[in-house]
Amino acid sequence: MENEEKTEVTEVNETEKEATAGRRRLLRAAACIVGIAVVIYLGGAAFFGSHYLPRTVINGHDLSAKTAEQAEKLFAQDVSGYGLVLTGIKGDTEEIKGAEISMKYEPDSDAQEILKDQNAFLWPAALFQSDRRNVEIRVSYDEEALKSRIESLKAVTGEQTPATSAYPRFDGGQFIVEPEQYGTAIDKDMLEKKIAEALTEFDDTLDLESEECYALPAYTSESAEVQQACDIMNEYSSARIVYPMSEEVVVDASVISGWLTVDDKMQVSIDEDAVRLWLEEFGNKYDTVGTTRSFITPAGKEATVKGGTYGWSINEDAEFDVIMDAVENGKTLEREPEYYIGGTAAVHTMPDWGDMYVDVDLSEQHMWYVVDGEIALETDVVTGEPIPERITPEGTYSVLEKLRNTVLVGSTNPATGKPSYETPVNYWMRVTWTGIGLHDATWQAAFGGNLNQTPGIGSHGCINMPLDQASALYEILEIGTPVVIHY
Repeated sequence: MENEEKTEVTEVNETEKEATAGRRRLLRAAACIVGIAVVIYLGGAAFFGSHYLPRTVINGHDLSAKTAEQAEKLFAQDVSGYGLVLTGIKGDTEEIKGAEISMKYEPDSDAQEILKDQNAFLWPAALFQSDRRNVEIRVSYDEEALKSRIESLKAVTGEQTPATSAYPRFDGGQFIVEPEQYGTAIDKDMLEKKIAEALTEFDDTLDLESEECYALPAYTSESAEVQQACDIMNEYSSARIVYPMSEEVVVDASVISGWLTVDDKMQVSIDEDAVRLWLEEFGNKYDTVGTTRSFITPAGKEATVKGGTYGWSINEDAEFDVIMDAVENGKTLEREPEYYIGGTAAVHTMPDWGDMYVDVDLSEQHMWYVVDGEIALETDVVTGEPIPERITPEGTYSVLEKLRNTVLVGSTNPATGKPSYETPVNYWMRVTWTGIGLHDATWQAAFGGNLNQTPGIGSHGCINMPLDQASALYEILEIGTPVVIHY
């Protein structure tokens, strides 16, 4: 029994020794592994003190475990093959090559600083996290060569279409903002600036439109100045003036819009010359003084008459002030235009003397006084002798004054220094301020026919009437009554 117990104790001791030896071997292996890991870690830390950490990407280059010198070489290679591609507004492209402007790499990039600033002891973590950077690549180039190359660009030498600013446009009813149009004209200063920036930043492309290298319109549809100009022009165009001529003449937005202008500073003004031109055309159409009129005489004859002083005559200067005030203040008016003194007629339709007038037919040597379209008086007459200094002037006139028992005085005779005649009359009805009128002529033995063509019988230009007819006419004739003298 004692031998068996001793044997069991011995076996237990051997087992414990083996277990202890195993543990020691494990500890030695673990220590060895830790040691190796420490060596690797420290070796890596030492290595990455002068090399980029794993998964470091700078400017598209994988610089893992590469030195700064190796990075500089890669950057230098980039510069040697560099080209800046310019994209135009129409999608066309052209390239400025680095070699054309003697571009060189300057070894002074921020890549050196990245290497200095990285924590080499964190290199294991870098295995699982990418570090992507872009740094400025410093280059030099021949500035004069660049200027020359820019001057030769198609964007510069090609056809230049200037940009058009947004502006107020009349659409037939009101002024609206017409959008701006972008052209192809290059802003040279901006182009040079943007190309220089692209080269400095080592960009591959430059979009000329997005970088605003084209000359921009001064105003866009979003510009407050354009909308304000529209508002002012619409306010001006809200004026309305109605002239009741032979038909209504309406000055509204359709007319006023043509008078409004806006300058390159979006300042609105009324084109005064355009207003005066419209008034001139208005006057030419509706002024009747001196115009040729066609009509039917009281005797039923078709006739024409031209010249004279009677008729419509618009005072364009006075009416200009009225129109300007109405437009500037958006007024609505219905009015007869301003006329010169005496520049009015009975009606706007032709003939404009209406249905009360004196008709003197020089061919028939007869006159009629028409009232309300009916003949109130008629008589034969004797008019001026048909020689230049005595002929009765054709035209449409009006009665300017009426006098009783006055003396008609002729022009001064140079030979005697006295009037060529001094003739007393009972009834004087002036037609022109130059001495033509209707009056009684008691010295005439007869009237009518062709007596006026006989020297000494034809008048000095006046319309001679029988005494009784002159008296009757004088009583019913009103000052201002039209007098139509025609053949």
